[in-house]
Amino acid sequence: MPASGDLFDPSLIVFAALAVFVIWKLRSVLGMRVDRDTPPQTRFAPRPPAPAAVAPSPVAAPVAQPAARPSGADRWEGVAEKGVASAWSGLDSVAASDPSFDGKTFLSGARRAYEMIVVAFAKGDRETLKPLLSQDVFDGFSAEIARREQQGETMETAVVAIDSATVDAARAIAGRNEVTVRFVARLMSVRRDRAGETIDGGQTRKVVERWTFARDPKANDPNWKLVATQAED
Repeated sequence: MPASGDLFDPSLIVFAALAVFVIWKLRSVLGMRVDRDTPPQTRFAPRPPAPAAVAPSPVAAPVAQPAARPSGADRWEGVAEKGVASAWSGLDSVAASDPSFDGKTFLSGARRAYEMIVVAFAKGDRETLKPLLSQDVFDGFSAEIARREQQGETMETAVVAIDSATVDAARAIAGRNEVTVRFVARLMSVRRDRAGETIDGGQTRKVVERWTFARDPKANDPNWKLVATQAED
């Protein structure tokens, strides 16, 4: 026993240290169990489900809208001469049967067709002519090309200029629209014989012709075909 006067017992320190160690160990073990059995909400809370991927709505392809139908007193300005009633009323009927018809676009295409056909006819290029002409017109052109071939003749033509191209007449009949264009053009042509000698031509000449183009307004093919030609004196 320690003396009554001795206030400090070293064994108390040992017991106290053991008690602290045991308490710390128990808390450590209990803390690990709590951590495993009941995970803190902030650490293990399930993440909110990611929003489902939504495929973008397909963008609708632009639909070609019919050209605005011309109206008013100037509806065919620059397409047909004013005062030509058959042309203006005829164009009205064509536009009524075919909402996609646009006069200025048609004339632009007619100019290109005129030059292609004139040059292809001079060269005897039936392949180019075939899709541009009706069967009757193609047969007539092909017959003239065959005549030149039999004679050994060759021909070259260049369109120097198309001075004007205006609608001279138009009409809409059952299953067919027809538009006649009056062309005023300057051409240079040279025709040669089998030996290559010039038969005629070589100078620029003015020509005035009326060409009629036709198309079925309900056909998928947007192209117009040449169905008749007429030369003015």
